[in-house]
Amino acid sequence: MLFQHIYDKSLAQASYFIGCQKAGVAAVIDAKRDIDTYLEIAKANNMQITHIFETHIHADFLTGSRELAKLTDAKLYLSNEGGPGWQYEFPHQGLKDGDKIQVGNLSFEILHTPGHTPESISFLLTDNPASNKPVMLFTGDFVFVGDVGRPDLLEKAAGIAGTADEGAKQMYRSLQKFNALPDYVQVWPGHGAGSACGKALGAVPSTTVGYEKERNWAFQYANNEKGFVKYLLEDQPEPPAYFAMMKHLNKVDRPLLTEIPVLRKIAAAELKEALLKGIKLIDARPKTEFAGGFIPGSINIQGNNSFATWAGWLLKYDEPFIILAPEDQLNDLTRKLMRIGLDHIYGYVSSTQTWTEAGGALEKANILSLQETRELLAHNNVQLIDLRGAAEYNAGHIANAENVFVGTLVDNLQKINKNKNVIIYCQSGDRSSIGYSLLLKNGFKNIANFSGSIQEWVNAGEPIVT
Repeated sequence: MLFQHIYDKSLAQASYFIGCQKAGVAAVIDAKRDIDTYLEIAKANNMQITHIFETHIHADFLTGSRELAKLTDAKLYLSNEGGPGWQYEFPHQGLKDGDKIQVGNLSFEILHTPGHTPESISFLLTDNPASNKPVMLFTGDFVFVGDVGRPDLLEKAAGIAGTADEGAKQMYRSLQKFNALPDYVQVWPGHGAGSACGKALGAVPSTTVGYEKERNWAFQYANNEKGFVKYLLEDQPEPPAYFAMMKHLNKVDRPLLTEIPVLRKIAAAELKEALLKGIKLIDARPKTEFAGGFIPGSINIQGNNSFATWAGWLLKYDEPFIILAPEDQLNDLTRKLMRIGLDHIYGYVSSTQTWTEAGGALEKANILSLQETRELLAHNNVQLIDLRGAAEYNAGHIANAENVFVGTLVDNLQKINKNKNVIIYCQSGDRSSIGYSLLLKNGFKNIANFSGSIQEWVNAGEPIVT
């Protein structure tokens, strides 16, 4: 058996390439959209991808299953569980609980494991030449390392009322199936630490059934469904705004993108014209470079592993946008964007020089040190805004800070006082740089960024309140 774990750090998302070397055939589970990765693995190992599996209709990324099927002629094997309203709307072979699929000498048994979503399935793998006992379980968003999938996304992100509580109860029942599996079975989940699909995901890529029975919080509620439901639903992180669109696009037929787009370079005159039309400029440089000089109206979303997530919070799927980034980063940034379906890239500029060489002026950010923040907070005419998520804020914040999550900041501008000096902060300065650029873009002139944020505040021994 050939096994490869493919991990996208930008979305903390795992996919899998599993092949039978004797038969020269392979399956891919939960493919990311830039599918050249799987084609290269298949070519390097002289294998043909014949089976494409998905664990559920994903909300956090746009799968590449259909792109992969188009280029390989592989067949799509997708869940037919969940009942009306939870069915894929394009041709595929439907899978039900108890079904078995052969890929060469490998057997995949289907387990219906609802909870995260009603149609969720897991794949139990047996490597028949080695043993007639199962060896691996691919759980998708069912069981993670140290956590289980959140059932509230359908309600919070997709607006399907009443699904969170029922999903939590389904998850409780599904865990009984997991509990019945042999302890030695390896568990390979769909996500790791940093994903918004749970609140306590572990950082290691895999685990075992036995380890999770001992260490995963969910199995400590074996005889307490009510306590399990309560704990599972509380303090979940805010689901990114793009999740609803992913849920839709992964379910319906849609245009396919089978190669990485090559972006068009924009000249100064066109950049100026585009900005006047209201086209957004996403500055992907590090926050320190952005603070030192940025094009007026641009939004700072650093090109790190969180780039796609924040782009998904702040960009609409029907609007074009421009990227400011060095040319050697464009391929990486384009991949990150296409993984959540943000394909409407108008073009790029490689630096702020495109603006300045045409006579444009740059702005500089108003960055506060810890001492300056202390001094300003001693005055009455200051509003302090914590841009972190609600759970982070509740766990500890600077006294008198108001919580306005950066992902929904543009929808809550009325909470920002234009008649006071406003100080914003987050955990370590990344989100406050986003927030600073958003507020300036929306006409605020009274904003200062305490970029050291709560991390520097706490490290300096300053008090926090809960």
